[in-house]
Amino acid sequence: MAFSEPCERNKQLILEILTVELRECSRVLEVASGTGQHAVHFANGMPGIQWQPTDRPDELPTLAQRITAEAPQNVRPPISLDVRDATWQVSGLFDAVFSANSLHIMSWDSVQHFFRGIGRVLDERGLLCVYGPFLYEEIETAPSNISFDQWLRNRDAESGIREFAAVNALAGVQALTLKADHPMPANNRLLVWQK
Repeated sequence: MAFSEPCERNKQLILEILTVELRECSRVLEVASGTGQHAVHFANGMPGIQWQPTDRPDELPTLAQRITAEAPQNVRPPISLDVRDATWQVSGLFDAVFSANSLHIMSWDSVQHFFRGIGRVLDERGLLCVYGPFLYEEIETAPSNISFDQWLRNRDAESGIREFAAVNALAGVQALTLKADHPMPANNRLLVWQK
């Protein structure tokens, strides 16, 4: 079964924040669920929330394996979702959307599609929670993030750590306002926007 060491390290710290931020939510869409470790851990920690994992079609078999083997009853079967699709084939609106370690892997065009999709699937007053590294004009970038960004761009010139200001501007176009910016270990952040 696929395993991500970073997911294992950060899942409890993220859960502690999500437990507070998502306390009034009942349906959460996770974009780019990857190995499914977050989905299983968060659903176990927040049994009152129905968790909908997603990933691109080629990643679904790996994700489905963990969900089938380990997920509690409040995790829905994973569904295919490519952020670049004009319409996301999801059922109804969601109280919140969560995504971890995804925006720096996507092309900038895909990041723009991601936010447009969020705007369509979030309920009024819905939350968007995004975990990962970001660059800030007013905060000196950690050497590890500079190296990571260079590694990402060498691997795929269209990927790379995103500027917070640029991402926040995309959120604003979808009527999302920054609610919280949580510093996390290893120079990551957990950003929370609300409609």
